[in-house]
Amino acid sequence: MRAAQRRYIDEFLPHVAAERRDLADQLETLDDAAWATPSLCGTWTAHDVLAHLTFSVEEKTLPLLVEVARARGDMNAVFDREARERAAAMSPAALLARLRATAEDPHRLGLSGPTDPLDDVLVHGQDITRPLGLVRPMPVERVLLVIDACWGSPVWGTKKRFAGVRAVATDADWARGEGPEVRGPIGELLLVATGRPAGLDALSGPGTAEIARRTAPSPLRS
Repeated sequence: MRAAQRRYIDEFLPHVAAERRDLADQLETLDDAAWATPSLCGTWTAHDVLAHLTFSVEEKTLPLLVEVARARGDMNAVFDREARERAAAMSPAALLARLRATAEDPHRLGLSGPTDPLDDVLVHGQDITRPLGLVRPMPVERVLLVIDACWGSPVWGTKKRFAGVRAVATDADWARGEGPEVRGPIGELLLVATGRPAGLDALSGPGTAEIARRTAPSPLRS
């Protein structure tokens, strides 16, 4: 077993499994109207986001690479199609059952980092629940496990978004960058780091207006 996978199993999978089970418990009473509600994640509904969460546990690397090649390198397009097709084929109840059944599954895509599955369920949990007016806490200790990887990832454009600004968590010993400060709970900083404007309302400080300008709504699907 490669070192990165061993690290994932030992350090991150227990948190991932707990988040998956807790999210399934929180969502099990949603009705059809709630599942059809637009999420924070581009044009996906809550149902689509849930489908993506179960797809990412089961997808194999080689078939995914083939699909990405067919899409001319556009992984978001592949994720979009897969999520919509899976949501069309499986009810929310069936998807919640899959989320529970695979909660402790150690599989992750070969292209992903050890922190990615935890980041996935933390952020997508917010994508589903916030538009529904549901409160879903993001445990500080779990956000701390993933936020640095998100900060340095080219996928989210975080470095460009926070260039010339100092981000400071108000509920954890965490800060990054130099310049006018943007302060707020670390979970909200994670949302903004991954391109979700919904996290902006909890931020303050002289750099906030610039970060808001750089965090325009976009068709994120990952």
